[in-house]
Amino acid sequence: QLVESGGGLVESGGSLRLSCTPSGGRTFDNYERAWFRRAPGKVEREFVASINWDDDDTFYASSVKGRFTISRDNAKNTVYLQMDGLKPDDTAVYYCNANRGGTTFWGRGTQVTVSS
Repeated sequence: QLVESGGGLVESGGSLRLSCTPSGGRTFDNYERAWFRRAPGKVEREFVASINWDDDDTFYASSVKGRFTISRDNAKNTVYLQMDGLKPDDTAVYYCNANRGGTTFWGRGTQVTVSS
């Protein structure tokens, strides 16, 4: 019920902007929204960034703080992840997530590959 887009291949130091939109007409107005990623060879998804639904407070993993920016456009029901200063270690499948009261929805992911 969530669809990610914007992934691709980029050189080290480059930028990408990921988008996450609901499918099927669903809205996630009162949900916390977040981005996670799964690096090659890893089983667990790693937290990247999140944004609160009520006050737009944002939180970031230390590995991306200062380089990535999460934002939301409620009119478009879309969440973005602006990624600048990309590094090869950022290579992963990126997933968006909507969570409220323990109910969580995931997208299928979009591949981001950063070449050195």
